[in-house]
Amino acid sequence: MPDEPAVRELRLVVTADDYDAALHFNRVLGLAERGPFPSEDGRVTILEAGRATLELTDPNHAAFQVDDSVATTVKPAAAGAEVIAEPTPTPWNSVNMTRA
Repeated sequence: MPDEPAVRELRLVVTADDYDAALHFNRVLGLAERGPFPSEDGRVTILEAGRATLELTDPNHAAFQVDDSVATTVKPAAAGAEVIAEPTPTPWNSVNMTRA
């Protein structure tokens, strides 16, 4: 029996200046929409790509940054948000976090 793969999901995030055209193009390719996630600051739509997802975002959403990822993760968690992944340093010297 083969070992469980170390990577179970690939998430690729693409910033598109023409968000609507990029969304249309990827739908034409056959990527099914998992869900749109609009906010006051921008839009992101997650599209299914088999065992991977493509997160298509507009520049406003992609520009979201905080000064302290750890503190930004701790505060919502203390208020009941589920931390999906702890803040993690990236190879390009930023710190990413994921919360629900």
